[in-house]
Formats: sequence, structure tokens, C-alpha cells
Amino acid sequence: MYWILIIGIMLASWLVSNRLQSKFDKYSKVHLQNGMSGAEIAEKMLADHGIRDVRVISTPGKLTDHYNPADKTVNLSEAVYNQRNAAAAAVAAHECGHAVQHATAYSWLEMRSKLVPVVSVASNWVQWILIAGILLIKTFPALLLIGIVIFAMTTLFSIITLPVEYDASNRALAWLENKRMLTREEQAGAKDALKWAARTYVVAAIGSVATLLYYVMMYNNRR
Repeated sequence: MYWILIIGIMLASWLVSNRLQSKFDKYSKVHLQNGMSGAEIAEKMLADHGIRDVRVISTPGKLTDHYNPADKTVNLSEAVYNQRNAAAAAVAAHECGHAVQHATAYSWLEMRSKLVPVVSVASNWVQWILIAGILLIKTFPALLLIGIVIFAMTTLFSIITLPVEYDASNRALAWLENKRMLTREEQAGAKDALKWAARTYVVAAIGSVATLLYYVMMYNNRR
């Protein structure tokens, strides 16, 4: 049953990722009537929220967009930074939504930020500890338990990420609509693109929870 669940989650992840890519390709062809680039939209959203200490910069790659609270930068992929379409508007506004969260001390974002150092270290070691724990389950069961605790931290991070991402999208869409930045068609495209982007985090969280439960059951059954 576990492997059926994992295969199902992997299939769902693949489907959502492909759907997301097709959505962004589709809305990348919906050119904005206001003629603004993703960078210009990001800068305006920050200004409208009174945020003056955050820079909007370009970063290499595709779908590599993110907000970095450490140096207060909205990092937009080259396509989003330069292009003038509904997909670029959605992504740029979404990342600025994280900047607004940071400026307003949004509780879920602060909680996730505190977990970043722990998760960064844990992600480098947790798989090796879990493998060793499985191999030594009969002689040293505590090692698997340690791996489970570490993996639980990464699972918690995935779960906390959900409200952070959904809230950033809601802030982005509300600002785009209230400021009448987009036409009705462009707004619908931006909303649809962000909806599928959020679903990738949902699938990831479900997969992480399922994997954690598997290791817990293994520990309980074999100790």
C-alpha cells in the first residue's frame, strides 16, 4: 500500500509539474496591455506597499524566482524580469507578496525562516542517516529514530510552506486586481498560473508526510 501511495504521489507530482509548465507557457503568450515588465510590476508593488529597502534583481534560470529575506532581494528569473505577459506579472507579484509578508512580520513566514538553517543542514544528512538506520535497525534502532526526527523537521517545513505560498499568491492577486494592473483576461491567467504553482507545494507536502509515516511504521514494526 505504501508503494502504491508513493507511486501515486510521484505521478501526481509529474502531472502537476507538467501542467504548471504548460500553464506558464500559455500565459507567457498573453501580453500585458499596460506594457509593464515583470521587474516593473515588482517595483511598483513594493512601492505601493511602502517597501523601499528591497531590491528587484534578475537571476539565471527558469522558474528560479524567489524572495531572499536575508539580503532583501526579489530574485526574478530572466524571463520574468524582462517579459511583459500575464505569467511574468503573476510570478513577480507573488515574490513581492513574500516581501510584504516579511515587512509585516507574517507569522508563518517567520516560523519558516527559523527552520531554514535546520532544514539546510538536515537535508544534507537525513537520507544517509535513514539508510544507515534501516541497515542497522536490529542492532542500533535509535539511529533510525534519529533519522525520523530529522526528517520530521523537513516535513514540518513543507507543511509550513503551504500557508506562506498561498498567502503570497493571495496578496499578489489582490494587489493586481485592486490596482487594476491587468485586464480581466490577464487577471484570470495570473490566477490560474499561481493556482498550479501552489499545487506543486501541496503534492510535495503530501509526499513528505507519506514518507515520514513509512519510516515511523518501519521503526515500530522492526524495533
